[in-house]
Amino acid sequence: MVASRELPSEGVIKVWARLLRAQRVALTGVEADLKTAGVPPLAWYDVLFELKKAGEGGLRPVELEGRLLLEQHNISRLVDRLVVAGHVHRRPCPTDRRGQVLTLTETGRKILRTMWPVYAGAIQRHVGSKIGTDEDVRALSLLLERLMSTRER
Repeated sequence: MVASRELPSEGVIKVWARLLRAQRVALTGVEADLKTAGVPPLAWYDVLFELKKAGEGGLRPVELEGRLLLEQHNISRLVDRLVVAGHVHRRPCPTDRRGQVLTLTETGRKILRTMWPVYAGAIQRHVGSKIGTDEDVRALSLLLERLMSTRER
């Protein structure tokens, strides 16, 4: 691990703390809205959406893990629940007999369509309505993109 020669400024430390708190507040609000609407939690949506994007070819669990912000053991349990609920189909991988491929079922597509209006409204309520103008949205998006960059400057 490479140590930085500079310590963060007080302003950067404040940004760091606010970024973490903002994420927690927004996620808590979104999850509460989903629960109030009687739809599954956000993690379900994220898995189902990634499988929808993957199309008929599906994804191997390790590929799904790379696309989500969940630990492997959490993904395994979540996938098990989605299979039992009939939203995800698990089949053997054609190129690796030990592997599996996950695909979205029609029931999974239906739950995605049911969840999206609730999720979209929650995003607007807990994030969009608090940011401000379209210019503010673009500026914040660019700053967050810089934070997600893996390149060293």
